[in-house]
Amino acid sequence: MYYTAMLKITLCVIVSPFSPRGCTDIICCVLFMVVILGYMAVGILAWLYGDPRHVLYPRNSTGMFCGIGAQPSVFYFDILKCATSINVMAAVLNGLQCPTTQVHALVIAMVVSFLFLLLLRFIAPVMVWVLIFGVLAVGAYGIYHCWWEYDNYRKSTVSIADIGFTTDFKVYLQVKETWLAFLIILSVVEGILLLTLIFLRTRILIAIALIQESSKAVSHMMSTLFYPLVTFVLLVVCVAYWGITALYLATSGNPVYKVVTLNSTQGNCGQIGGNVTCDPQTFYNSTDYSWCPSARCIFIKYNNEGLLQRNLFNLQIYNVVAFLWCINFVIALGQCTLAGAFASYYWAFSKPSDIPTFPLSQAFIRTLRYHVGSLAFGALILTLIQVVRIILEYLDHKTRAAQNPCARFLMCCLKCCFWCLEKFIKFLNRNAYIMIAVYGKNFCVSAKNAFMLLMRNIVRVVVLDKVTDLLLFFGKLLVVGGVGVLAFFFFSGRIRLPGSNFRTEMLNYYWMPIIVVVVGAYLIAHGFFSVYNMCVDTLFLCFLEDLERHDGTMQKPYYMSKNLMKILNKKNKGPKKGKGKD
Repeated sequence: MYYTAMLKITLCVIVSPFSPRGCTDIICCVLFMVVILGYMAVGILAWLYGDPRHVLYPRNSTGMFCGIGAQPSVFYFDILKCATSINVMAAVLNGLQCPTTQVHALVIAMVVSFLFLLLLRFIAPVMVWVLIFGVLAVGAYGIYHCWWEYDNYRKSTVSIADIGFTTDFKVYLQVKETWLAFLIILSVVEGILLLTLIFLRTRILIAIALIQESSKAVSHMMSTLFYPLVTFVLLVVCVAYWGITALYLATSGNPVYKVVTLNSTQGNCGQIGGNVTCDPQTFYNSTDYSWCPSARCIFIKYNNEGLLQRNLFNLQIYNVVAFLWCINFVIALGQCTLAGAFASYYWAFSKPSDIPTFPLSQAFIRTLRYHVGSLAFGALILTLIQVVRIILEYLDHKTRAAQNPCARFLMCCLKCCFWCLEKFIKFLNRNAYIMIAVYGKNFCVSAKNAFMLLMRNIVRVVVLDKVTDLLLFFGKLLVVGGVGVLAFFFFSGRIRLPGSNFRTEMLNYYWMPIIVVVVGAYLIAHGFFSVYNMCVDTLFLCFLEDLERHDGTMQKPYYMSKNLMKILNKKNKGPKKGKGKD
């Protein structure tokens, strides 16, 4: 009791990772707000001057909208009816006709993903070692098979030199040199894996312990598993706003109709000039051109006069850039919020009593209050790189036919470099947001500290990343494969749910709903596992910070779990006992 009381008094004196903070990257925050206001202004202008009927409804030969006005029966398919259907699965079940009945085979994916993440707390060590030894076993079997094939073709006199180059790769499998090369490659890879397992076994144990700790953190913060729904809703809003704005901008020019005669030799039709404008809504009901039976009011072009119409291309570019910035900001907001919640779990000395109430809500509010500028800064850097990649793709598409081999090679190198740069920036931003959530520093300082911390522990980073990827890949495979098999048996009529009136004979092609269910199951599993992956990354950075900043004394105690301290042979030291009197 005395030790616990003294320790809590000492911890109150130490500067906490969640100590009072201020707003960061204010300039970028203001710039982001200005861009958002400009984005809203662009949307309002597009709404005022645009007419999406030009895209949503087809036209007849005279330029009139089908299904509107005097010819409603011409319009035989309403795309809006499908687009506004509540259930997307309805289109699948009736041969892509809208709307139809609902199918609920996806809740299972959510339940399985949820249970898998919770069970990792208990089965992570067994599962990781089974997967590791499974990979080694597959490699050992591959070595045996290559040796067996090599032994079968050992007496053959045919060599690769005799075959030469051929597109029939099966021929190479009948040559002993091919199997010898496979045997050598697999043996080298197997040896590297064995040596890695021997020398990095402690780091593998650390990775397993962090995975178990992440499962504990998720079990104490169940609401974090459903935060991807918030991110999904915000992303849908951004995509919908971008699409609607682009649609209205593209149709903001008023259509220009002119009177055209189909037969200038008929009656007085030759008197009709080519610059007479008309309105197709009233033209055919009027008698102005009754003296020319072949006169028609024909659509010519969209009006490109006026300030708005002359700057449509620039506004579309602004729409795309602002859209990318908003998308990247929403993703950054989700990462920083989850990192703040999971970091509050790690830095709670006595778990779960010291975990703050409503940690996810507190992290969300704290992020919006102090760090919008930092998130916008990181999102802006990523957006600029993505814009460059879009420009490179556009140039490559436009100049592909005229490029020589050297130019194509240079373009390919540029695209590859910027792809790698985008991946690196995403990795750097992710870890910078974790440091922002923990310490409240600006983006540049947080990115630098996170990068240097990871570079000082690069081996641990690689081991944890690969172990986590292997485990989550197996989890996704389990969820998607299980739900896919269940969907196959259900939609093919091999099983039937109790009390279900669903008739499988209504399905002409049951593979389509199966594919949709599998894709939906993957998206659900990806959403759940992305939260878990963020938890692992956050706890890992906090663990590295814990190791570097603390030494186990009363002034600087470790915050890591007892399992991690046991693996690293570390412990928190209690107060020294005084010597008794003689």
